[in-house]
Amino acid sequence: MPTDKPQKQFKYVDLFAGIGGFAAALEALGGEAVYSVDIDKNASEVYSKNWGHSPLGDITKDANDKIMNVPNHDVLVAGFPCQPFSKSGAQKGMEETRGTLFWNILKIVQAHHPRIILLENVRNLTGPRHTHEWDVIVTMLRKEGYTVSFEPTILSPHQIPKSKGGRPQVRERVFIAGVYSGSPISKSHDIPALATKQQIERLSKGVEWDLITDLPLDSKPDSVNALKNDETEWIEAWDNWVKTYLSKNGTKPPGFPIWVDSWVDSKDLRIPTGTPKWKSDFLIKNADLYTQNKSWCDKWLKTYSVAKFPPSRRKLEWQAQDSSSLWDCLIQFRPSGIRAKKMTYVPALVAINQTSIIGPLRRKLSVREAARLQGFPDWFDLGGQPEGAAYKQLGNAVNVGAVWRALKFLVERDSDVLSKSTKGRLLRDLIANASQNPDKLLLSIPKKR
Repeated sequence: MPTDKPQKQFKYVDLFAGIGGFAAALEALGGEAVYSVDIDKNASEVYSKNWGHSPLGDITKDANDKIMNVPNHDVLVAGFPCQPFSKSGAQKGMEETRGTLFWNILKIVQAHHPRIILLENVRNLTGPRHTHEWDVIVTMLRKEGYTVSFEPTILSPHQIPKSKGGRPQVRERVFIAGVYSGSPISKSHDIPALATKQQIERLSKGVEWDLITDLPLDSKPDSVNALKNDETEWIEAWDNWVKTYLSKNGTKPPGFPIWVDSWVDSKDLRIPTGTPKWKSDFLIKNADLYTQNKSWCDKWLKTYSVAKFPPSRRKLEWQAQDSSSLWDCLIQFRPSGIRAKKMTYVPALVAINQTSIIGPLRRKLSVREAARLQGFPDWFDLGGQPEGAAYKQLGNAVNVGAVWRALKFLVERDSDVLSKSTKGRLLRDLIANASQNPDKLLLSIPKKR
């Protein structure tokens, strides 16, 4: 790695750093990491390869009641795990978060009050099961003087145009962002969402994706990502079923989950007492589907020995609308069944092995393509580790383009607060004047080092 480094404009800390999705955005802006931490050894090795220092460590040992090993900084970012808090009445004080990793973040915030904080988490943090946690997080950050809104902002890279760093991946995440105002902010004080629904609608208006050209996909096949014989067999079987259904019925396959194990003649259907309505509806629909197509479905079951397939491969989730073949689709082997959808954008990369299959290329998504989906440039080095480990790390990563857009939204909303300090004005100008698209800046990073 070249040793010539560009002049750094601000200092940042990267908590729960993973392989460096936040680092990518902040390095592109001219940031200098003064502290990064992650407990995962393999992810830390990848981070070190690309960002020049290892984050391997334990935040609970570096930021607590007795120790503060995190230095002063201007920007704090964290893709933190969400843990349940204790429910100590209406106090929602610091002690309520003790024992959670958010408590360690708060200790750092209290010690240094960085000018900007940007946290990322799964969308479920804003759902009904986590109302209490959401309220505590926002309340505590406001108490420390940060302009955090109670109204959540959910961003996904597929909503962002490619020209602004977007990617063909549905990955809805909540971003919690604020600027240090210098004094506590009451719960009653109205702060708009980081990005309003209208802003997101304007951002995503007209965005359409073609996975093959927009990612882009590698044109040369990679034997590492080739399908196994049984995987090809499952797809071929369901491809025949879809084509036969189209020819016999003259219409696209139904959109409800197709469950071979629930195929019985409608007159013989028995639904156990207590079965949830959603499941009852699917059982009825599957029985009707089988009854109306019994003759050729029975032949299909026998021809492809479908009964020998694993249970989850005896299910089909057809989301490809008017496509005429599974091989024209993006395919996923999921616990809920074989899902087929149009070649527009991929479902969220996850930290388990549900790697999407590119039907037209008859192979799985490569690690490099998965890295592109998260906004990492092609120079990003994932090392010689097993592909499963790389997919897991990418599934855990924060999307670079979504981080970039969240920072843009933040300075747009809080420009007046940032303008009250010298460092705030610097950050405001750096982010506001930076390219709308981080991709070109990221490509130039190795040349500047």
